[in-house]
Amino acid sequence: MMEQDITISFQNVYQTYKDPKDAILKGVNMVIPKSDFCIILGRSGMGKSTLLRCINGLVQPYEGTVTVCGQQLKKEKTVLRNIRRRTSMIFQNYNLVNRLTALQNVLCGMLPEIPFHRAMLGVFTDGERARGLSLLKEVGLEDFSDQRVDQLSGGQKQRVGIARALAQNPEIILADEPIASLDPVTSEEILKLLKAINQKNGITVIISLHQLEFAKTYGERIVALLNGKLEIDKPAIQLTEKDIGRIYGLCDDREGVKLEVVS
Repeated sequence: MMEQDITISFQNVYQTYKDPKDAILKGVNMVIPKSDFCIILGRSGMGKSTLLRCINGLVQPYEGTVTVCGQQLKKEKTVLRNIRRRTSMIFQNYNLVNRLTALQNVLCGMLPEIPFHRAMLGVFTDGERARGLSLLKEVGLEDFSDQRVDQLSGGQKQRVGIARALAQNPEIILADEPIASLDPVTSEEILKLLKAINQKNGITVIISLHQLEFAKTYGERIVALLNGKLEIDKPAIQLTEKDIGRIYGLCDDREGVKLEVVS
């Protein structure tokens, strides 16, 4: 793979919040090409969220290097600012401002690109508002632009979150358990939307999930973590029951039933 085709690179990355002996990520080596649609699997506490946060610099590896869009992740403000402008995040709990409308929340995604004084006053041009409305239309919420987000359903809130992420003109979208709070039908709609954005805009999309059936259906590539180590990295179509046994064990502890791969 040519260097210009690589969006993200992990080289022997270790990360810990406390004692280095209790590392959350342990020697992770991984390359994610441009326009990839990658799903990260693994049980809770295996390092999925930490892996995502290493990409946009919310956490720093204590050993190894992370390279994003050709730039090595460092603590310097200019480096972090540049990487974060190219990387948008979608959250499990939406992270929206409830007292603002759907459109106002989307416009917040443009803040890195507009002058500070306008950002502080919430002043946006007609062109910026038109773009915000266009993004709401893209996610199917053109009729809800003036609705306060605390009056929207969970699925609608997540669509606002996706539109806000797109407002940043990202090269990478990171989605941390974006469907964890949603019902199965709405979850499928959100994943279809993210997949369409990936295919239409060529944006690299990386999603952490718990739901195996959705990972198998929508993922192009599956990355699985086990005790902080990269256990599996392969095309989703090649994921086997043996792989799932390695990631999760023979049974789901909460349900006490065998896990199956959905084909």
